Amino acid sequence: MPSKLRTKRIADRIQQLLSEMLITGKISDPRLASVYITDVTVDRELSFAKIFVSSLEGKSQSDEILAGLEHAVGYLRSSLAHEIDLRTFPMLRFYWDETPERAERIEQLFDSITKTNVADENQQD
Repeated sequence: MPSKLRTKRIADRIQQLLSEMLITGKISDPRLASVYITDVTVDRELSFAKIFVSSLEGKSQSDEILAGLEHAVGYLRSSLAHEIDLRTFPMLRFYWDETPERAERIEQLFDSITKTNVADENQQD
């Protein structure tokens, strides 16, 4: 079994290569135009790679995006296997990452709290 450091390096390399493939247009599926990779984790046996994705379009397009990625999984895995030298390459599993949307919602809440506090201070003066 590889060390945690090695699995982290493999995950980072997978994330880098997938991001490059999406940016350079090597994947021509229009459903994947605004997709970005938020995180990749690889299990200790190097059997599976969990790939977390998000999109500028938000969760409304998540089903289409995940379907597009599942459609391209064979090509993606093959391309990655040519770039990363492993005895067996992990199976790719794609998951929707809601973290960016949650972060945006939290920022909106902070902004509304700040505006409320400023309005209250102005009324007190």
